[in-house]
Amino acid sequence: MRIKRSIERIPGGLMVVPLMLGAFLNTIDQLHIPAVMDVLKALGVTPTKDDIYEFLKIGGFTEALFKTGTLTLIGLFLFCAGSQMNLRVGGKALKKGILLMSSKYLTGLSVGVLFGLFFDPMSGLLGLSTLAIIAAMTNGNEGMYAVLCGQYGNRSDVGAIAVLTLNDGPFLTMLALGMLGANFPMIAFIAVLLPIALGMLLGNLDEEIREFLKPGETLLVPFFAFCLGAGMNFMNFFNPKVVAGGVALGFMTTLLTGLAGILIYKLFRERSTIGPVAEASTAGNAAGTPAAIAAAASVAAGSGLMSPAEAQQFQDIANTATIQISIATLTTSLLCPIAVIFWDKYQRSKGIDGRLEESSGRSEGALIQAELELKQ
Repeated sequence: MRIKRSIERIPGGLMVVPLMLGAFLNTIDQLHIPAVMDVLKALGVTPTKDDIYEFLKIGGFTEALFKTGTLTLIGLFLFCAGSQMNLRVGGKALKKGILLMSSKYLTGLSVGVLFGLFFDPMSGLLGLSTLAIIAAMTNGNEGMYAVLCGQYGNRSDVGAIAVLTLNDGPFLTMLALGMLGANFPMIAFIAVLLPIALGMLLGNLDEEIREFLKPGETLLVPFFAFCLGAGMNFMNFFNPKVVAGGVALGFMTTLLTGLAGILIYKLFRERSTIGPVAEASTAGNAAGTPAAIAAAASVAAGSGLMSPAEAQQFQDIANTATIQISIATLTTSLLCPIAVIFWDKYQRSKGIDGRLEESSGRSEGALIQAELELKQ
């Protein structure tokens, strides 16, 4: 039936489609249709505290996988993603990776700070929050980056992905929120970082472990996406304010992080600036960040470092932020490749071929000749 291929035709489909499916089923579940509940009761399903029967809460492996397993699945994803962070990267790739990660992170942080100064940081203009802005703008779609740089960039552009994977997960977003005043305890940072760190350690100690865990970066996304959706109301996807906020977030990500990266590349004398444009996207896995932050806020409230009211604010905006980040993922999946194509044409009009690796020790003519021979 080619279900997977059909889903992948949708930008960010492996994240967005399961998320919407989970939200759709949960919305039906919350309608508490009498006929459905009668069937569940007859099957022996345990009712909730309100004496309600829900098909996403039937217990066992089913409920653990499709309803309550969000944080477990995200944690496993981060472990697998950490295993792909290769510490043995070349000098040029390392430089580009650091420049890209820094510019993208600082841009997202700056926009989040400015937004919080002029609007409500929890639910301001178009329902956006500082959490949604930072999570979406600082975490790029590394799969798309690799594909675009593989076609329009050079080897060190592609190699930079080893550093860019550090953006995966909620750690940097939590760090940013901490700098903005959210009082997360140290254990909350450790709890978020530990799966990534352990995965990175094992992946760099054993190449076979890295290859073994590599499918987890893709395999787990639709599962934790469905779990995220299973806690949402499907009608929020049709809320004009929420949708507009997500689209605006996507445009800001492509435009602002792309321009910031180009300026940083120019400042450090990089001729080709394909990399920053290819990284100007939002990763689908960024949609898992609000749930992780909400969980960390609960830990902070439990330890007394954050009031219950403050922690509740993060939980209240988690679903809206997740939807807006998902919409931003869709938006940047369309905008980013178009931006790379146009930027490549612009560079070529200036005599810059992004596919050629730069080298200060060789003349430009010799460099071009060597690269052309390599491609042949």
